[in-house]
Amino acid sequence: MTYDGYGYGVGMVFSILAIAAGAVMYWAVTAPAHGFRLSTVGVILMVAGAAGLILSTALYGSSRVHRTRSSFHQRTIDSQGRETLVDQQVI
Repeated sequence: MTYDGYGYGVGMVFSILAIAAGAVMYWAVTAPAHGFRLSTVGVILMVAGAAGLILSTALYGSSRVHRTRSSFHQRTIDSQGRETLVDQQVI
């Protein structure tokens, strides 16, 4: 089974959303919370999002390297005996 990298793209989107949510929690939310600090949760989200983004980007890039190439060779001879050779590569 081949994998086209679609899931890694979705992982990148969720990582960016986690970074954005963490940044909002760290810099914009000032509401007090009991038992934990929202700024700490924001930092954790930003770090986890950055790690997920790096991992998704690396996996997405490695999944796109393996491209298949096809080669076609065609030899034709016309009615006057002239030979034509055509080589074509498709990526």
